Amino acid sequence: MDQITFHHNSVLSDVHLFLPNARHLMIRLNQVGQPVFISKFKILSDDERHDNNDPEKGQRKDEEECVEGNVEPVRDEDGDLDITHRPRKTPTADISRDLVCPIILKQSNPALEQEENTDDEVDKCFKDIIRIEHTMATPLEDVGKQVWRGAFLLADFILSKPFMFKGATVLELGAGTGLASIIMATIAKTVYCTDVGEDLLSMCRRNVTLNTHLMEPSGGEVRVRKLDWLQHDLCTDADVEFNWTEEEVVDMYNNTSFIIAADVCYDDDLTDGLFRTLYRLCSNFPHNCTIFISIEKRMNFTLRHLDVSCKAYDHFSHCLAQLRDVVDGQCSFKVEQLPSNFPQFLPYERIEQLELWKVSTTLLSSDQAQSEF
Repeated sequence: MDQITFHHNSVLSDVHLFLPNARHLMIRLNQVGQPVFISKFKILSDDERHDNNDPEKGQRKDEEECVEGNVEPVRDEDGDLDITHRPRKTPTADISRDLVCPIILKQSNPALEQEENTDDEVDKCFKDIIRIEHTMATPLEDVGKQVWRGAFLLADFILSKPFMFKGATVLELGAGTGLASIIMATIAKTVYCTDVGEDLLSMCRRNVTLNTHLMEPSGGEVRVRKLDWLQHDLCTDADVEFNWTEEEVVDMYNNTSFIIAADVCYDDDLTDGLFRTLYRLCSNFPHNCTIFISIEKRMNFTLRHLDVSCKAYDHFSHCLAQLRDVVDGQCSFKVEQLPSNFPQFLPYERIEQLELWKVSTTLLSSDQAQSEF
């Protein structure tokens, strides 16, 4: 495979578009023939977060360096700092450039595989690097194999609330590549990382293995399991990969304090399945539970309405309203949008269309249930 091709139905995450300098190393083909990449994302330190939130700091630093040694900075006619760029070398006309093609390690020699393993060991020495296997430019049905900004927003929120999630049992729905689950496991005790599709779940399990160095200090554990929103029961068939054990089912129902989901509401049928699953789970929990859902409003101009709209977000809002208005005598739901002013720990563009929603459930006693009617 010489290059990545785009089709009319290809979907590409903005995470890849806005991080052109990030390392995206193609390592293999998955079971359905899609190229798989591995990217490294740095968890920002306190100083790096402050620099990231203050874009003018870099400019001030450049100005200070110019002033150092009594050398006045050069400015243009408008008074802006005039940066002298390094001259580029003009390529010689008779020198041809070879086509650069991605290396598929599955077809490579042992020397290249050994080099990759060496890089893995080096990365494990850094406690602030998360490595994620993912695909690019997939059809809509495979977007879970990409990395999305909603997962970064949710990960930022998790890292900003370590005391909230410390030692908790957490369930992630529609985990995709597993990034949010991995970040959660750096704080929580047990994370059930769920999705559907053996190829996707295999990639997710691989990502968990790649990042055990991040989870080991806290003792957190990620268990990758199958959970289909369109089916009522969890799969406990021992012959099926990514099945649940009976003990895990009991543990999940008895001890889950938080449910998380990142950027999973892009299809109305799946959104309906998500909310039915949330209602079914929370109604069967013997305790209250808190749900955090991140979503990105993707606006589109439609000829039908001659206006900008976001149908997927509108349906998501409708489902939230329905959940809030549920009156069944079992539990009540409180819905609120959280401000997105918490610190940014991961490198991505936090746009205003990214939102984080909190749903709090409260079990109703028999007396409360009667008063609801």
